[in-house]
Amino acid sequence: QVQLVESEGGLVQPGGSLRLSCVASGFTISRDHMNWVRQAPGKGLEWVSRIYMDSTYTNYVDFVKGRFTIARDNAKNTLYLQMNNLKPEDTAVYYCVKGWVLTNWGQGTQVTVSS
Repeated sequence: QVQLVESEGGLVQPGGSLRLSCVASGFTISRDHMNWVRQAPGKGLEWVSRIYMDSTYTNYVDFVKGRFTIARDNAKNTLYLQMNNLKPEDTAVYYCVKGWVLTNWGQGTQVTVSS
């Protein structure tokens, strides 16, 4: 059974940093594409980043390039999202998502960027 459990998010000041983690079980994260997707208040889902299966190749949406970094620890079967220089518009619920077609989702974690 596939499970994805995100770490707690939190409240961060603009310009601050936060690292999200997602512990996977029921499958090996290195053998599938893994994503971060977010949903801002009152808005639809936005794909943020992907790390490709059996690869270190990554991809990002333009508005986070240079600020966010996706990575995985194969030994811990854990996915990460390092978020730097956070902006108020990054406020959202962030989801860890498995697969090219986003088949399995974590429960989501709230990230709030505010002074």
